[in-house]
Amino acid sequence: MRIGPYLIDPPVVLAPMAGVTDKPFRLLCKRLGAGLAVSEMTNADPRLWHTRKSLQRMDHEGEPEPVSVQIAGYDPAMLAEAARFNVANGAQIIDINMGCPAKKVCNVWSGSALLQDEPLVARIVKAVVDAVEVPVTLKIRTGWDRQNRNALNIARIAQDNGIAALAVHGRTRADKYEGEAEYATIAAVKAAVRIPVLANGDVNTPQQARHVLDVTGADALMIGRGAQGRPWIFREVAHYLATGELLAEPEPAEVGTILLGHLEQLYAFYGEQAGVRIARKHLGWYAKDRPENAAFRQVVNRAETVHEQLRLTRDYFAALAAGDRLAA
Repeated sequence: MRIGPYLIDPPVVLAPMAGVTDKPFRLLCKRLGAGLAVSEMTNADPRLWHTRKSLQRMDHEGEPEPVSVQIAGYDPAMLAEAARFNVANGAQIIDINMGCPAKKVCNVWSGSALLQDEPLVARIVKAVVDAVEVPVTLKIRTGWDRQNRNALNIARIAQDNGIAALAVHGRTRADKYEGEAEYATIAAVKAAVRIPVLANGDVNTPQQARHVLDVTGADALMIGRGAQGRPWIFREVAHYLATGELLAEPEPAEVGTILLGHLEQLYAFYGEQAGVRIARKHLGWYAKDRPENAAFRQVVNRAETVHEQLRLTRDYFAALAAGDRLAA
């Protein structure tokens, strides 16, 4: 799949997720097979651009190309200026957020709340596309609620105003993350437009990835929650799509190596105090699939220092690896 001049290969993309797809996680997912990793959303309000959090979100030094940055807001002129600012700061693709279902985002008429106002969608898209020379992408949901699914209208507006690629999460805003994603609307969108379409929602396994591509006809997949605690899902999906074969699950020793490297990157990026705190959610996601993991999460969440968090994590994975050797 191409987005402007950029070939996205494999066509498996890390979805933008607030508080998750920071630079350390994007770098990790790219290293483990993601063809593209989109940044967590940055606010279009210029008053927030120079806060510590925003400056960290805008740090793209050493990030593999193409660098895709998501912007969120409601005012066309403000979003256009935010796009220019981020391009000057290293963004090579600008993504507009019209998919976030969070109440605090929708209450300020941003994210998926914008789907209720199609003329405003058109003004925003045109303003951002006209503001920058780089490709502009758009992420949406299927509609505001199940009675108001208007992804087809939004997709045509996007195409008519120069959007380079469209990601569609197969839920309405009202659905949030509940129930199963519905792919029929994504298939209808793909059939209705010429621009590349990315299918998003409930892609948790290589087999599901193949199914979603088959039923939607989408050009690429976007994976969000399926990558939390399993960043190697990108290489698994890419391998399965290319060969039809399943890769073996990573051994505990490899998972431990991946996780410890991720922790080190978090500490280096955020500093000790914030790094330890932010690492806790990742540790919880990595530890979610084994029966003994509740105890591990409890212990690690009490760790207050880098040394303690690393030691507990190393001990945990050493015990897992030893247990697997004994079982063998």
